[in-house]
Amino acid sequence: MASRSDLSFWVFFTLLVIAHFILHVALGLRETAPDLLTVALLLGVRRTRSSVAAAIGLLLGLLQDSLSLSAFGADAVVLTLLGYAGARSRDLFEGDSLLFVAAFLFIGKWLHDFGYWLLARDPSASGFVSLFLVDVPIAALYAAVAGVVALLLYRASTGER
Repeated sequence: MASRSDLSFWVFFTLLVIAHFILHVALGLRETAPDLLTVALLLGVRRTRSSVAAAIGLLLGLLQDSLSLSAFGADAVVLTLLGYAGARSRDLFEGDSLLFVAAFLFIGKWLHDFGYWLLARDPSASGFVSLFLVDVPIAALYAAVAGVVALLLYRASTGER
């Protein structure tokens, strides 16, 4: 049976996913809003087995891809792999400090954008250097800060460490 803290975390996870779609779709903020879907995935997979994490990544990727006209399936593949790798990272890295979570979210978001770029890029487009040395680190930092703030709010409301 799931404990109360597990239930409250998955409610928090669901709220992050809903907030992502409200910001990106309902309010139309798109790139100006943080990528809360990747943040939710990365925070959630640290609490699950790798097979469940991959399934969560696939589900979230399909939800995100349902809004894509040009690269359907790219987010599903990337988030599935990211979910699996994030869950497996528990074997290598143990920690729950805010610095670790921020670094984990930053690297995870950077890997998400790189994987998506590999699968969905326009072959005639250029700008790899400016994209991955300027734009993607800023987006990753934005997502990491948003994720840490959300996690702090979750911890404050539930009393979890």
